[in-house]
Amino acid sequence: MSVALNTLVAECDRHLDAARISDYCPNGLQVEGRAEVRRIVSGVTASQALLDAAVEAQADLVLVHHGYFWKSENPCVVGMKQRRLKTLLTHDISLVAYHLPLDVHPELGNNVQLARRLGLRIEGPLEPGNPRSVGLVGSLAQMLEPAAFAAQVAQVLGRAPLLIDAGRPIRRVGWCTGAAQGYIEQALAAGVDAYLSGEVSESTVHSARESGISYLAAGHHATERYGVQALGEWLAERFGIEHRFVDCDNPV
Repeated sequence: MSVALNTLVAECDRHLDAARISDYCPNGLQVEGRAEVRRIVSGVTASQALLDAAVEAQADLVLVHHGYFWKSENPCVVGMKQRRLKTLLTHDISLVAYHLPLDVHPELGNNVQLARRLGLRIEGPLEPGNPRSVGLVGSLAQMLEPAAFAAQVAQVLGRAPLLIDAGRPIRRVGWCTGAAQGYIEQALAAGVDAYLSGEVSESTVHSARESGISYLAAGHHATERYGVQALGEWLAERFGIEHRFVDCDNPV
C-alpha cells in the first residue's frame, strides 16, 4: 500500500498540532521527494548515516526529530548540508521533521514515551499553567535510592547516565528529554527529588549539588529515540505502510 505524501504530512501536522507551536526550525515537510510513500525510515537526527540507511532500505521518506534549517544555521548549501540534501534529492526521498511538536505531544511525544519506559506516573507539566510545557513531573511506583534509579535508567536506555547523587531517596521526578538541563530551575520549583534531562552543562552540576536534588543526564540522543518511533508506528498503522527505525548511535 501507499499514501500520498501530502496526505501523510497533513495528517502528521494535524495530529501533532504543529502549526500552533513556535519552534526553532520548520516542522513538517522539509525536503520534498516522490509523491507516494510506501516505506518510511525514521531516526533521531537526519544525519548522513541515517540518509544512507534510508537509501539502502529504498525508503520514500525519512522521518526525524532533528531535521534541518535551524534559525541560527548558516543558510548556504555547502559542505555537509550540500551532501545531505544531494542524497535526498538524488534519490527522490522526502524529509519530514518534527521538533517541539514531538517533544510535547501527550501520546507520541518524547517525554511521555520516556515516562512509559521508565515507569514514571505522569502528574502534570514541569511548568504549571503552561499546557504546552515541554517537561513533565511524575512519580516512581516505589521510592528508590539515586543509584538504583540510575541503574534503571541505564537498563532502559542502554547507557549509563551521569548521576549527581543528592544522598536521599527519590520518589518524585521531573524530566525533559534532549538539551533541557536549563529546566532544572523549574524542577527545583516543583519540589521533586530528582531531575532527568538529556544533556548537562557545567553549571547544572552546581545547581543540583547546592540545591540538594539528584540529577541525571541520560543523553540527548538516548532520551529522544522514542517519540519518532511512536510517530512512525502510528503512521504505519494508520496508512498500512512500512516503517523501520534506524538507531544511529550517538554518545551524547
